[in-house]
Amino acid sequence: MALKINKKGLGRGLSSLIGDTESAKYSTLASTSETTISIAKLRPSPLQPRRIFDKNSINELAESIKSRGLVQPILVRPSNTNKGDYEIIAGERRWRAAQVAQLHEIPAVVRHLNDTESLEIAIIENVQRSDLSPIEEAAGYKKLMESYNHTQEKLSEVVGKSRSHIANIIRLLTLPQSIQDMISEGSISSGHARAIMNSAFPEQLAERIINENLSVRATEALVKEKKEGPKKVKLKDPDTIDLEKKLTDILGLDVSITHRGKQGGSLKVAYKSLDQLEFVTNKLRN
Repeated sequence: MALKINKKGLGRGLSSLIGDTESAKYSTLASTSETTISIAKLRPSPLQPRRIFDKNSINELAESIKSRGLVQPILVRPSNTNKGDYEIIAGERRWRAAQVAQLHEIPAVVRHLNDTESLEIAIIENVQRSDLSPIEEAAGYKKLMESYNHTQEKLSEVVGKSRSHIANIIRLLTLPQSIQDMISEGSISSGHARAIMNSAFPEQLAERIINENLSVRATEALVKEKKEGPKKVKLKDPDTIDLEKKLTDILGLDVSITHRGKQGGSLKVAYKSLDQLEFVTNKLRN
């Protein structure tokens, strides 16, 4: 079984990573270097950007593997620390599910990759599958930039994402750890996080988002309101207050007058029962 690489789906991703010639060569090597490896000889990669694996999702995949087998081989490289073992570059979720399914060996494609290539491929695969949380994605990008001297422009080419997307994702790592945990857990979205990023009290706002189930738009409005401060209440002039009092005494009901200068205004009479409403109506008729 050959490892299928969707070159079009990667955009400039894999081609940028190993070049057009190497990309074609990779597909060829995939068909000739595929093998079967013992589960016990496979190790997760320390470069794996994904840190959270949903247990229910793993169990569902395990059931699928039990009935249909492992359809797509994982991608590995020879271990640098344990001779005879292999480090998983892409497919750790499949490897975990295969263990749950109690398989003893699984199909794998062996490639000789350096750390930079390994991390790039791991990020590409996870991003395309939408398997990474925004925080995991950001941490992967940051590692490529800090450890392997990637620029945002190079990252954009490698993973097929816009520079603005990469910049916005990386900014999430400037948030307090508690909020990063909320994003990783799915309690709030990256959209919520960007809305509260420049707030003086992001953690308090994050709690409100969760407790009040606020949408991103509602969160943005809340942040704007806090920045601008409470709206100034225009004080009523003495004549308006006096008129409100006189009408309240006449009707026996609370009366409120809002005057907007040349635009006119409104008069509101508060009633608590239909009888009171009928009383006001009769007063107006008379």
